[in-house]
Amino acid sequence: MRRHLTIATLALLAGVPAAFAQQSLPADVPPVSDNKVDTDTFSKTLVSANRFEIESSKLAEEKGVAADVREFAALMVKDHTKAGQDFKAALERSQTTASVTPEGPPLLPKDQAMLDQLKGLDGEAFQAKYIMLQTEAHKQAVALFSTYARSGDDPALKEFAKKTLPALKMHEKRLRDVAAAH
Repeated sequence: MRRHLTIATLALLAGVPAAFAQQSLPADVPPVSDNKVDTDTFSKTLVSANRFEIESSKLAEEKGVAADVREFAALMVKDHTKAGQDFKAALERSQTTASVTPEGPPLLPKDQAMLDQLKGLDGEAFQAKYIMLQTEAHKQAVALFSTYARSGDDPALKEFAKKTLPALKMHEKRLRDVAAAH
């Protein structure tokens, strides 16, 4: 049980509602330990989660949400687009043999399921779910990036994780403010 929770926490940068926490990971995402994330898992998780962040936030900009939520969504699109570009540059400098490109494969199943949930909602229901998913996503992002920044095995990607971590922590703080307002 603890192993499944650890995997769910570290493997999805995009966040997972409790209902999805017990589902198993796709076969191409290897398990991680409590204090280390391998480069392949970090890369695959990051690419999918980053795409989820951008796509879900673009939805938020289109849906009937409060101005502060729309403003936060615009920040997510901007910052996560930049993170994707920074990851691409780090990947070019990296020593990894991970079979991941910055554009990546389709979203991981959990990320796709969460995006599909959001697509079916509007207004208050969308806003509440979006805030919840973003809050979980950023808790998991901070855990993933902190772990890789501390124990990653690729110097270029480790540096990328260290440089990206402050922005993720700032997003967490902004989310607390947005959540408190709603």
